[in-house]
Amino acid sequence: MKAIIINEYGGRDQLVEKNVNTPKPGPKDVLIEVYSTSVNPVDWKIREGYLKDNLQLKFPVVLGWDAAGVVKETGSAVTKFKPGDEVFTRPATERDGTYAELLAADEELVALKPKNLTFKEAASIPLVGLTAWQCLVDFAQIKEGQRVLIHAGGGGVGSFAIQLAKAKGAHVISTGSEDSESIIRESGADEFINYKSQDFTKAVQPVDIVFDTIGGDVQKNSYKVIKPGGVLVSIVSPPVQKDATNHSVKAGFVFLDPDGEELAEIGKLIEEGKIHPFVGEIFPLTQEGVRAAHELSESHHAKGKIIISVKE
Repeated sequence: MKAIIINEYGGRDQLVEKNVNTPKPGPKDVLIEVYSTSVNPVDWKIREGYLKDNLQLKFPVVLGWDAAGVVKETGSAVTKFKPGDEVFTRPATERDGTYAELLAADEELVALKPKNLTFKEAASIPLVGLTAWQCLVDFAQIKEGQRVLIHAGGGGVGSFAIQLAKAKGAHVISTGSEDSESIIRESGADEFINYKSQDFTKAVQPVDIVFDTIGGDVQKNSYKVIKPGGVLVSIVSPPVQKDATNHSVKAGFVFLDPDGEELAEIGKLIEEGKIHPFVGEIFPLTQEGVRAAHELSESHHAKGKIIISVKE
């Protein structure tokens, strides 16, 4: 099968097209014919070697951790899916990624694709959706009527988190630049804070939850707007627990844990029309296409999710 691989850590020139062996599904695996995948910042961070001390990957590596496609084959112990099912998944980080024509994934990490989404739209969801869910639902235990501040709501995770928080009945405030205001408002934010012209610590009334996607001083200053007993959750860097204790705040760092059941819950919200994807530029599964997709992601100027079309 065709795949885009890296043979060593480095720049975009390490992304090369190659014919590789078709993955063999284990007893609990489904073999998925990939129609679409997407690019997330973690892809090029892994490619550059930033996470090599955290992840035990063996070269050659197929990057990519979002996929939507059709089940082609099932392992002998699979009970949830059958050939022909349209599915989406955030597969395990330690196994081969999704920049490929075929993917073997544990059935526990797979969910049926929402019926109202195309494969390209569905491929934009798993990583950002599960990240937002595990931060807001699992860690912060978001409740109806709470006030939530989401930093950088124009990004892939941020725009999904806004929609999820609104679906759970929260009042949502989001920071961003003037370039991201439209996507933040379209996501449903009740208040928009332009971080370039406004100091969020003065502009935001006390909130119950802060979702930190930036880290650094933004994370540290966020304690100023969290109610005692509130929550700070970060996907960038672990909060300093002493700071959290001093402000009577529950604080923590969340690293995504793939989960098919949670992905299915996200799928229900999508089918109910409470969450919709933002698809941006689409690239082909070619060496040039994936390199260009990484370049766009690294620019931090992508509007909507960057999609790689594998099969029409």
